[in-house]
Amino acid sequence: MPRIVLATRNKHKVEEIAPPLESIGYEVDSLLDFDEHVDVEENGETFLENARKKARAVRRITTSPILADDSGLEVEALDKGPGVHSKRFSKEGSDHANNRLLLEKMANERNRSALFRTVMVLFLEDGREMTFEGTLPGYIHTAVEGDEGFGYDSVFIPVGHSETLASLGADVKGRISHRKRCLDKVIAHLRDKR
Repeated sequence: MPRIVLATRNKHKVEEIAPPLESIGYEVDSLLDFDEHVDVEENGETFLENARKKARAVRRITTSPILADDSGLEVEALDKGPGVHSKRFSKEGSDHANNRLLLEKMANERNRSALFRTVMVLFLEDGREMTFEGTLPGYIHTAVEGDEGFGYDSVFIPVGHSETLASLGADVKGRISHRKRCLDKVIAHLRDKR
């Protein structure tokens, strides 16, 4: 069975990414399955730069194909911020603090359009890299709502819905998320290569 290593220790990401890959016959490991600690400074100016940094860092501990991603929230009224700084938007860097700061910055904004973006890099054994992207357009809500999900899910309402991702729940998010849309492209590529 072919193997892919996910370049993350984030269990939420593993829960979203692993099952679709396993369903097409891949054994999926993540950094949670390794004793070695991989430290990556995510200081790239784009999601692609950060995803590449993660993939190349993980190459030091495995020869298997690696799937790395970086994602974040781009808000029109904030000049596409927080963008690559989504995880570290507030001083604390917690989901609660990031959401609170975002709502403060958006308090007087009429344009609430936003976009979740994921970029994935598939780093193959021979050093070739393939890149994929997925987006989910929506709006920033005026309050925190819902308790399923993580990150900005509780303040983001996807286009075509009237509730936040955190209120819609894991099943809906699993079908429409930016990460799922990106992963669908990865899976299509992997199927084509078999």
